[in-house]
Amino acid sequence: MQGELERVLAYVVGAGVELTCAGRTDAGVHARGQVVHVDVPFARGDVDVARVNRALPGDIRVTRITVAPDGFDARFAALWRRYSYRVCDTPAGPDPLGRRITLAWGKPLDLQRMNEAAALLLGEHDFAPYCRARPQASTVRELKRLDWERDSGGDAVMTVQADAFCHSMVRSLAGAMLPVGDGRRPAHWPADVLLAGKRDPAVTVMPAHPLVLEEVGYPEPGEYRNRQAQTRRVRAEG
Repeated sequence: MQGELERVLAYVVGAGVELTCAGRTDAGVHARGQVVHVDVPFARGDVDVARVNRALPGDIRVTRITVAPDGFDARFAALWRRYSYRVCDTPAGPDPLGRRITLAWGKPLDLQRMNEAAALLLGEHDFAPYCRARPQASTVRELKRLDWERDSGGDAVMTVQADAFCHSMVRSLAGAMLPVGDGRRPAHWPADVLLAGKRDPAVTVMPAHPLVLEEVGYPEPGEYRNRQAQTRRVRAEG
């Protein structure tokens, strides 16, 4: 996605550009609410949504283009990111029209047990057991929301929101809670993995295609610079 959008924007503005994305998703992950910013050397009044979308492939759509306020940074000014992860646990499997964003799970899931497990993971923790390690990268995150519910079609949907996420963190959290839902693990097991402080090979990193970046939250414009400074400081100290 990033490469295609950079290519099109470079053509439209007549200069090379580099995007900064709010969420750097793993390969195969979808984004419904991605936010990006790009610095251009001069103002261009003809950079409109329709023109950009005409040049993009059909699986990438721009919904809004605007001049960003001073101090805006799509990544470091963000307060939180919200993702969903969709699982179909019926014998029939996923709806064919939604199969590209739905995981087929062969056993029925008990969402009450999964929500009991999820509640034990909320708050600020070192999520290293649920992350793919990166040199000198902090794995401390504040998990603000984590819960499962059925949608109108009966699929089990995990909603997870945090200040930021480590590489593979959401897919690993799903991989820890699904065995709780189908009865193979007790509800306290995902929290036990977290407290152990190291990756557990029993935690499967689930497939990327059901994961969707749904929304990114930002402070009021006057707080952009303060939020950037705070985020950069936390990451550096980690």
